[in-house]
Amino acid sequence: MASADLALDKGLPANLEAERLVLGSIMIDDSLFVQVAGVLQADDFALEKHKRIFSRMAELHERNEKIDRITVANELLKHNQLESCDGLSYLVSLDDGLPRTPNIDGYVRIIRDKALLRRIIFASQKLIDRALSGEEEPDEILASAEETLLKLNDSRGSGGLESPSEIIQGYEGGINAFLDPSKRIKGLSTGFIKFDEMTGGLHPGELIILAARPAMGKTALALNIAQHVACGQNPQTVAIFSLEMSKESLLTRMLCAAARVDSQKFRAGYLNQNERNRLQTAAAQLAAAPLFIDDTPSVNLMDIHAKLRRLKAEHGLGLVVIDYLQLMSGRGRFENRVQEISSLSRGMKLLSKELEVPMLVLSQLSRAPEVRQGDHRPQLSDLRESGSIEQDADVVAFIFREEVYKPEREDLRGTAELILAKQRNGPTGKINLVFLRQWTKFENRASDLGEDEAPPPPEDE
Repeated sequence: MASADLALDKGLPANLEAERLVLGSIMIDDSLFVQVAGVLQADDFALEKHKRIFSRMAELHERNEKIDRITVANELLKHNQLESCDGLSYLVSLDDGLPRTPNIDGYVRIIRDKALLRRIIFASQKLIDRALSGEEEPDEILASAEETLLKLNDSRGSGGLESPSEIIQGYEGGINAFLDPSKRIKGLSTGFIKFDEMTGGLHPGELIILAARPAMGKTALALNIAQHVACGQNPQTVAIFSLEMSKESLLTRMLCAAARVDSQKFRAGYLNQNERNRLQTAAAQLAAAPLFIDDTPSVNLMDIHAKLRRLKAEHGLGLVVIDYLQLMSGRGRFENRVQEISSLSRGMKLLSKELEVPMLVLSQLSRAPEVRQGDHRPQLSDLRESGSIEQDADVVAFIFREEVYKPEREDLRGTAELILAKQRNGPTGKINLVFLRQWTKFENRASDLGEDEAPPPPEDE
């Protein structure tokens, strides 16, 4: 055995006999390589020479060449590694003691388990070193620790290729539920009827981009949706990350929207008793809602990841809102801002899939709609700083209020459009909404509501 093997010198978990028998089994029957390579990689072997042998086997397999003692020895010789692997004699000895019917799956499982234990030890030692050096903030080290352990857990994931039969059998309720639309999993309702009809709601694992020019109402619409999800008939936990506004400002917006109180009057303090009563009722409702707000201005994706995992473990998780993408910064070095935004959008998509929760991410648009002649409606090409946002998103929606561009038109007052520009699993189109500026609130048009659904106008004393 090579004396330079760090894992063995330190007494780390390893089972060299299982490693030897796996390699020996492949030498005898090279058709087993595909079965093994689907689960193990070279770094899972503790012994350095076993890593090299397995790597050379992989190269032979890629070239569709037979794997046996001679071909592996020749491949090692090409890389000047045969001597470090104790020569042809060691390759010949690999199948010594191998049962007539080798338990290849059992050997592979042992190797994987030992490799995971070693990775846990290495990760823990690295974290200890970082903590002892004191060069980073404790919260940053903690977030990194959670992410590292999560990745180690993901590496054991059993997901893989499944046949239609296996997918249907694994579906809750079996084939009857799979084929019955009324029993299929539906997304979260946003409270906007036409939007829900077109999208089926917000679905777990989806990245939804809500974009607009400044002052169009991105934050207002996102808060309206978050409030509907957290305070609706079937409340779901909502996490809001605001990189622009304080948590007090966000809460004020939600209170005024829920109580239908003029936000300017609220800030100035000129409220009558009826308005105060409505605010108290709205405050009690929000206080009881599973709604959580984080207004850390410099939060990054790793921080969000760690916070969401804790929140999901403690309270569950139904929806994540991030306001907004361009204010975030990525970890690491990037050649330009476009690459950084691309990394963030991809990371958010992966995070939504991992946590199985819809992520509603707000985004700025470029100035193109402002200078466009005639129609100022946004287009997908207007997404600011990165085309990968469009690529990663499952849904891209734009807010457009023509009254901003034509303030003299009384007939446009309060009209708004939610433009569904991209939907991976459904149609695109335009949804007409009402924007109530004094309450910073979007609502369905009266024509989209039933007689019993229209909200009664508040009566001020």
